[in-house]
Amino acid sequence: MTAPAPSQTPAAQRLEDIVLRMEKAARRIEGLAVPKLIAVSKTFGTDAIEPLLAAGQRDFGENRVQEAQRKWPALKAAYPDARLHLIGPLQTNKARDAVALFDVIHSLDREKLAKILANEMAAQGRKLPCFVQVNIGGEEQKAGVAVSETVQFVGRCREAYGLEIAGLMCIPPVEEAPGPYFAQLAQLAADAGVSGLSMGMSADFETAILMGASHVRVGSALFGARDGH
Repeated sequence: MTAPAPSQTPAAQRLEDIVLRMEKAARRIEGLAVPKLIAVSKTFGTDAIEPLLAAGQRDFGENRVQEAQRKWPALKAAYPDARLHLIGPLQTNKARDAVALFDVIHSLDREKLAKILANEMAAQGRKLPCFVQVNIGGEEQKAGVAVSETVQFVGRCREAYGLEIAGLMCIPPVEEAPGPYFAQLAQLAADAGVSGLSMGMSADFETAILMGASHVRVGSALFGARDGH
């Protein structure tokens, strides 16, 4: 195994490894595109994020609006081309702050939130792409639109609220093989007339790529284990 160049930081090394794995997965099927990598920086401080920014990573995911507000205004000032994705549940009372700070919303999961986001985007003059979160496994403890309601919900978000629906997002049941769920999300997206598929995390992003993911959300494989996890 070749030793890394002395100038390459551990963060840059991990990033390069993930990108190479993504490219290798995409090459398995002719014509498959390499998806956008979202580095999930939730619970990590700026000291862990900055080395990845310095290595060229520009898309990052956060779960909570308040946590992102503590970290990202300064980081975005230093790296104006960084793009911040909200990948966790969004409370309606945080919609204003989310629209102001984030660039993409991956967790649109109910009608009330669609209406409030549309109003906030109009008020702030910002039009953020949104992914509809689908409860692909029908799990009671998880947020997301029911599979049977997804196509209609996407239509209402576009027609009634004028939202830009970029695609669908899901988190499959942890204890089950993710492939069938990713395939189901891809079919739902086709039925709804959207192209984006936000699916796949550290443990299963290669499977998600084979199923057509446009965005993969990778945290621990880039940052290491989180405290308490």
